[in-house]
Amino acid sequence: MEVEEIYRRDLNLLVALRILVEERSVSRAAMRLNLSQSAMSRVLGRLRDLLADPLFSRQGQSLIPTEKALSVNRALDEPLASLQQMLAPSDFNPGTCDHTFTIATTDYAMQTILPFALPRIYQEAPQVAFDFQPLQNEQLKEQLTYGRADLAICRPSNPLDPLHHETLGRVGVQCLVSQQHPLAGKSMTLDDYLRFPHAMIAISDGVKALIESALADKPKRRMVLRAYHLEAALAIIDTMPLIITVPADLAYLVAERHQLVVKSLPFHFTPFDYSMIWHPRCEYSPEHEWLRSVVKEECGKLIAKRVEDIQLDQVRL
Repeated sequence: MEVEEIYRRDLNLLVALRILVEERSVSRAAMRLNLSQSAMSRVLGRLRDLLADPLFSRQGQSLIPTEKALSVNRALDEPLASLQQMLAPSDFNPGTCDHTFTIATTDYAMQTILPFALPRIYQEAPQVAFDFQPLQNEQLKEQLTYGRADLAICRPSNPLDPLHHETLGRVGVQCLVSQQHPLAGKSMTLDDYLRFPHAMIAISDGVKALIESALADKPKRRMVLRAYHLEAALAIIDTMPLIITVPADLAYLVAERHQLVVKSLPFHFTPFDYSMIWHPRCEYSPEHEWLRSVVKEECGKLIAKRVEDIQLDQVRL
């Protein structure tokens, strides 16, 4: 196709396709594009003519994209990102940025990583806002593609293509027991670990699977509690001899505060990478580039310091 022929096509329709795929709704897409619902319906009709495909079918209140719609949408990633970069102001100033960032993250990151980056973020960009969402680990691609999350912070457990990612650092796992626990004053053996009741706090499904894999040939533990926050385990720690499994740096953060004792896992467990992940549509956005650079620097530095402080390379995890 000649360049002149491309000029005669309404390429704004392709932007509308991207919005429709993300929103799965004519009315929500109309709101984003500042159109009436009837005008958005006409845009969809023109898109169907342009691409010679139905593009969407209706299922309840949602639009389900066809393979052609998904294929074209994927092909738009690079050109739309390049256009965003080309048209964005070149002199980005975080001090005047008033963007609302939507971040999907685990409870672990929300408790132990992100709070240490937020002071610098608000110092540099006092007008920004954040909408933190629970991470949907098995639907991470969909959450970043269609759920309009700008960034995810987690341990990736599935292939990430076509998402982009960058490692923040390595995270291990440790245990906590009360000072009255029978194991408080001695080393914990594997038999001990398997014998007492367990709680898991701020442990994702992916990390839980790693622990279970390491214990695949051992008797099943008695798991009495799994929760996002430590308070649930603290409520029963005086009534039963709990072993609480948590990310290693969280263990050291809360042990002194709640008079708990840190114990290493009595079996080999390889520390895992924690990463930030984003959709290609955010690759060249100045405000997103700035946010990722701050998160990378502050959170990466924090994780590295904790690895050194708790001697993650030397203790038996």
